[in-house]
Amino acid sequence: MEITKKILVIHGPNLNLLGEREPGVYGEQSLEIVNKSIMDSAKKINVECNVFQSNHEGEIIDKLHSARHDFDGIVINAGAYTHYSYAIRDAISAIKIPCIEVHISNVFAREEFRAKSVIAPVCLGSICGFGIEGYTLALQVLGNR
Repeated sequence: MEITKKILVIHGPNLNLLGEREPGVYGEQSLEIVNKSIMDSAKKINVECNVFQSNHEGEIIDKLHSARHDFDGIVINAGAYTHYSYAIRDAISAIKIPCIEVHISNVFAREEFRAKSVIAPVCLGSICGFGIEGYTLALQVLGNR
């Protein structure tokens, strides 16, 4: 079967500490293991996938901007930037590529500030609370568009 879509997965701040940071909330799997799971899922659905992680807002924005030329969809876990980065929101809006917001934890069952996403209105949809399976779900949706 031929690969039909090219998807970029962006991990935001502190996700490089997966497996160490609050394992009761984010799980015990490292980012390396999460990325392997993402790549395995992409292969199963015949989607080409690239992953990127940065703790820096400007690097995430630059990656979003460059994605407009090379990718058919974006899966983004913007971490804390979800709640206040209008710059990332504007970048997602500007590039006109379907984007799905993913969160490993159920942000609505946590601190009140986490329930507000400034990027959700410019995303195709949001997936939260399903652990790393949220990435697989987002890949499936984008792969079928």
